[in-house]
Amino acid sequence: MALRDTHVTLAHGGGGRAMRDLIDEVFTAVFQPPGTEDQARLMTAALQEPGARLAFTTDSFVVTPLEFPGGDIGTLAVCGTVNDLAVGGARPLWLSAAFIIEEGCEIALLRRIVASMAAEAARAGVRIVTGDTKVVERGKADRVFITTAGVGVIPVGVEIGAAQIRPGDAVIVNGVLGDHGAAILAARGDLALSVDLASDCAGLGHLMQAALAAAPGLHAARDCTRGGLASALNEMAAEAGVAVEIDETRLPLRPEVVGVCEILGLDPLYLANEGRLVLFCPEDQAPGLLAALRSLPEGAGAVQIGRALPGPAGRVTLRTAFGGARIVDMLVGEQLPRIC
Repeated sequence: MALRDTHVTLAHGGGGRAMRDLIDEVFTAVFQPPGTEDQARLMTAALQEPGARLAFTTDSFVVTPLEFPGGDIGTLAVCGTVNDLAVGGARPLWLSAAFIIEEGCEIALLRRIVASMAAEAARAGVRIVTGDTKVVERGKADRVFITTAGVGVIPVGVEIGAAQIRPGDAVIVNGVLGDHGAAILAARGDLALSVDLASDCAGLGHLMQAALAAAPGLHAARDCTRGGLASALNEMAAEAGVAVEIDETRLPLRPEVVGVCEILGLDPLYLANEGRLVLFCPEDQAPGLLAALRSLPEGAGAVQIGRALPGPAGRVTLRTAFGGARIVDMLVGEQLPRIC
């Protein structure tokens, strides 16, 4: 029986025909997982190489609004999980996707989200191989929540992580900062902001592979999601036991993002990004890394913004345009709720 409902009902989570029709037509027909068992059975030649390791990550996504300029919650779910694998040096391969759906959610919306996920997975070179759906009563969720998990393979010889950062390392970002956070804020429509901004949401697996090839001494990378660049740098500096200094005049920020932040009293360094990495590499490898990043669309705006210093351990400072300096601390509280 074809799915004829226009909105999700509790019957779509009840385990019967309605649930089967929803899963088959909205999810399985698009994702085309390898088999119909309750688990995905996976194999890759990359794991046969002695010393290769699995990387595994999981994340949940609760963004408002669900659709926004530059993407939707489905795009976020795939990109966020792919990027969490990629920054550890892994080649992302497989994803799972679990959906919490509120009674009354439009099935047309679900179809758009699933289509976005399938398209983004294809771009990233990963497969969505298993998943789950649950339906909750009206008012118990916000239409759709998604949890994804990802598995990738770390090749032999790749060892990157914040603990590898050394004093003197160049600090590089792959493009303009804060677009996602500012675009989400504008898309909510409750602040009468009129700006032409789109989320930077992008899968960065291919970019990270290019970075590893161009800079064999790459020490660390991290995606600048919740808490933005500032939080990522603080976490990495603390784990490495180094200080980090960044140059305000080198920060790639759109005037529109700066304007939104000035109006609302926000700091763009803390705005969420969904397609931006911060990377640490030896200074002598920075030119080659920048060239490799700039050769790809996701890294066209790559720039060196600072360097790692011997100490004080964990301190991040911003060298201002006027020659002064200020501490860039971890975010206290939250600037924007329901951002990713």
